[in-house]
Amino acid sequence: MSLDALCESLPAYAKDLSANLENLASETVLTEQQKWGAFVAAAYAVGTPQVVRAINEAARQAGLSPEATAAARAAAAVMGMNNVYYRSLYLISNPEYRTMPAKLRMNVLADPGVPKVDFELWSAAVSAVNGCGMCLDAHETELRRSKTPSPSIQAALRIAAVVKAVSGVISAEAAAVA
Repeated sequence: MSLDALCESLPAYAKDLSANLENLASETVLTEQQKWGAFVAAAYAVGTPQVVRAINEAARQAGLSPEATAAARAAAAVMGMNNVYYRSLYLISNPEYRTMPAKLRMNVLADPGVPKVDFELWSAAVSAVNGCGMCLDAHETELRRSKTPSPSIQAALRIAAVVKAVSGVISAEAAAVA
């Protein structure tokens, strides 16, 4: 399924999502790798099959390298774990847990196989999908430290928001007919 077909499959009540998806696919604030990596990472974070397939195909057609695709998927995987863990630390009122080592393997953070700023953008997008404020703060701090402009960070967050919303509509419509 193509991105155009995904947009066309959205019901009329989600026409704003379709327009946003099309606009973000054409946005120019991010590099092509950053943009399509954010799409892939967000799609894998949500995991809706139809959306994952359409975004994988669009990213492939846009020229996202296999290495960048793998790194975006790795961002979704490791942040899926980290977002649960660190969000829990934030939600638990006992501060002792924040002083304990995580003891979770996350080696991909040290060497993601793409520029660190790209991986940070993708990790921020996944953290937005998963609702982890602690991780969003950490990734935004790293991005600001690397002099990433706010509009670039916002673009990754917008991609995450639209992919999440599109995935929700696709899943809900599938449930309605099942």
